[in-house]
Amino acid sequence: MLWVGQERTKKSFKQFFVVIGKTLADHIEFVCTDMWRPYLDRIAEHCPNALNILDRLHVVAKINKAIDEVRAGEARRIVQDGFEPVLKRSRWCLLERPKHLTDTQRIKLNDVLRYNLQSVRAYVPKEEFQQFRDYESVTWAGKFLDGWCTKAMGSRIAPIKKFVRTVRSHRELLLNYFRAKEEFSSGVVEGMNNKAKVTMRKAYGFRSF
Repeated sequence: MLWVGQERTKKSFKQFFVVIGKTLADHIEFVCTDMWRPYLDRIAEHCPNALNILDRLHVVAKINKAIDEVRAGEARRIVQDGFEPVLKRSRWCLLERPKHLTDTQRIKLNDVLRYNLQSVRAYVPKEEFQQFRDYESVTWAGKFLDGWCTKAMGSRIAPIKKFVRTVRSHRELLLNYFRAKEEFSSGVVEGMNNKAKVTMRKAYGFRSF
């Protein structure tokens, strides 16, 4: 741990570069972040020689958010229209990878997939997107990403289209994962973040910096 900022702001993040100084910042080779624009702007400004890698977990989190938005909206409409609530208790069935599902969840997922629902049409490209990280070549990963975006845009589902636009606008940063030989992720940092949040919850109100 080198530095902790009090707020998640562009101004706060700038202080990290003040602490380490320009010489060290210029020698940073790899940076792994999420898609938060202030991160990307400050890194481009202060680490001109670094390869900025978008962490895959954050990308998956964004498409899962899109899936959940589609499912929640459709579940409400189904109930309001008086139909059988087929999407009830289906949230984690649609968000988790099939190999991580319990037997009960797997049965529920198979039941949901029998219906011609928006949630199902959103689930299919979500699962197909998982193939992206199976590539090793930057070129082939890029071709897959472009083809997937074109196909997913054809779904005409607003949250999925929004995710596609996000992917397209961050295309090169996503491909940097392969340029870095798939060696970097922010998984360790995310684990530390979770421990910090648990500690704050256990502090019973003492949460000042």
